[in-house]
Amino acid sequence: MHPDDHLITTPLTADLLRGCLEVERTEHGVLPHRLPARARAQCADGQLAMAESQPSGVRLAFRSHATTVELDTLPTKRAYVGAPPRPDGLYDLVIDGRLTGQGSVTAGHTLTIDMTKGTVEHRPGTPGTLRFTDLPEGGKTIEIWLPHNETTELVALRTDAPVEPAPADPARRIWLHHGSSISHGSDAASPTAIWPALAASLGGVELINLGLGGSALLDPFTARVLRDTPADLISVKIGINLVNADLMRLRAFGPAVHGFLDTIREGHPTTPLLVVSPILCPMHEDTPGPSAPDAGDLGRGKLRFVPMGDPAEVAGGKLTLRVIRAELDRIVAQRAAEDAHLHYLDGRELYGEGDVGELPLPDQLHPDAAAHRRMGERFAALAFAEGGVFG
Repeated sequence: MHPDDHLITTPLTADLLRGCLEVERTEHGVLPHRLPARARAQCADGQLAMAESQPSGVRLAFRSHATTVELDTLPTKRAYVGAPPRPDGLYDLVIDGRLTGQGSVTAGHTLTIDMTKGTVEHRPGTPGTLRFTDLPEGGKTIEIWLPHNETTELVALRTDAPVEPAPADPARRIWLHHGSSISHGSDAASPTAIWPALAASLGGVELINLGLGGSALLDPFTARVLRDTPADLISVKIGINLVNADLMRLRAFGPAVHGFLDTIREGHPTTPLLVVSPILCPMHEDTPGPSAPDAGDLGRGKLRFVPMGDPAEVAGGKLTLRVIRAELDRIVAQRAAEDAHLHYLDGRELYGEGDVGELPLPDQLHPDAAAHRRMGERFAALAFAEGGVFG
């Protein structure tokens, strides 16, 4: 902790945070959640609990004349047995809409995950301090985007000038997005570089990101969260997790999509709603799931996923990405006859055949940092530009 006596400590309250739906008081401070407690109580899955507590798209936002900002946090790091060490999560400092600094907190808890055995070991740690200095003089809006891939308890905020919550801009629409680990951020460079954050910046909208790694599974409680969250624009990216979890067959998939959309429409009857199908993922285009880490590659210190299904099983109702795209296209076309505000986007327009050679998926499942940027730019051009469904 830094001993500067002249710094002002500001209580960490919900009105300083954007992009989360609930703030939990903890032993150390506050923990932002992207799913409210009622939704979390309806599923005991550890993957979902980890994903929703990782603050993808969540940021502190305040006005101040401060030139020094300190933030104490208690992150939870992840380590995968057999895989290379993961880098510390990045915090992005954004001043008046411009990225001006980055930092990490090396301290914190550690979760050691053995994907071959399905075990998780928790090792407790201590808080650390993020410090930004030499900020521009004068009044400004300061945002600190939290690491999209590290559960982050906020312990203390200190500045050398008073702060107040940044006022909402009534001209900026709220974009509510739901998707898988790819929307969560996967291997993006930093929290403002995940593709939904890039698209939101280019589109001039406020992002609430419900990209939930491994957990875009058409869960009814997620649909109810989307229904109950105020938003001007909504998108749902559906498909890859249903394949790599091998959770559902075609007979259940169609009605589940209808039910998911019906629930959203209960709270947002005329809000522009965009259904996005999966981006290209060659290993699951015609081969069903589940996906699993390649044991041989793990032994060599490399993480790579492989499909475990058999293409012959598609005839029996197993899902592939090609099957899912066709069904989503059919469902949206059927519903759009009575819902003029419902739209469909083929995910291969964000990342498709022409991108695989140049920007291959490093682990065969997740886009890298360059692909996230390309996807964000393309989504902004397709959805937010004049003539787009969110334009």
